[in-house]
Amino acid sequence: MSIKWKGVMPAITTPFTANDELDLDLFKVNINAQLDAGVHGLVLGGTLGEASTLTREEGRKLTREAVRVVDGKIPVIMNIAEQTTKAGIHLAKTAEEDGAQGLMMLPPMRYKASDDEVVAYFKAVAQSTALPIMIYNNPVDYKLEVTLDMFAELLETCPNIQAVKESTRDTTNITRIKNRFGNKLAIMCGVDTLALESLLIGADGWVAGLVDAFPHETVAIYELQRAGRIEEALSIYRWFMPLLELDINPKLVQYIKLASKYTEIGSEYVRAPRLILEGKEREEIIAIIEQGLRSRPKLPNYKGLEVIA
Repeated sequence: MSIKWKGVMPAITTPFTANDELDLDLFKVNINAQLDAGVHGLVLGGTLGEASTLTREEGRKLTREAVRVVDGKIPVIMNIAEQTTKAGIHLAKTAEEDGAQGLMMLPPMRYKASDDEVVAYFKAVAQSTALPIMIYNNPVDYKLEVTLDMFAELLETCPNIQAVKESTRDTTNITRIKNRFGNKLAIMCGVDTLALESLLIGADGWVAGLVDAFPHETVAIYELQRAGRIEEALSIYRWFMPLLELDINPKLVQYIKLASKYTEIGSEYVRAPRLILEGKEREEIIAIIEQGLRSRPKLPNYKGLEVIA
């Protein structure tokens, strides 16, 4: 089993109904919008997917539905964010059973594990499955950093660990990874506001957030920079930045879901303890979204562009 760790991979939101049930019809709408835009994979069960609020069966239902809708066109990747090694192994196995083609993995949650414990955790889960794995390295939000030395040990012993979702916010880390590992470790930018810079200095792709509301603009940036049309990519990126900044706030789920409501491929319903935005904060976010929609750029034909070697 293999995945091309490149391109735009949306961190998909989980749509709910007003009655706090999974909205699989809207889930399908969003996935089809992503496919139409030309994304290269889907990541389920991350922060934007509100995974910590889902039951096991809801997570499995989303995986199976995504696999059904995608129908082999792009890989479906399931996130693992668990407190115990046993739970991580179980989720890896059920994700594989449900048709996922890959995994994204966070270090152990809640307990601040040592470097040795983090490596042992990743090894145990990786060795329990044949699925390709992307390690999510986000020390800003999750307080544990996967260092280059830790990656070196993992790559030596776990051939299915193949990529990193790079969210350290330090773009120089991309060059350090390339210098140390070459093409042995693919790099997917995990921070919307650093995406174009990261791609231009060597990142292979982008695990994106605002793509849930603006899939075509997101993929256009990736494809244009890949074809060497940097000024066009930069123009879209500059328009996009006020919206992309919604991705780096603790309420990114509410913000991005509200944006997807405005573009009619999502809804703003969230699961408690999260609450729908109200008052001044809601007005401020709507103003950003509406300004983005008023000034939304006309996109060039970005599909099928010749890639600059």
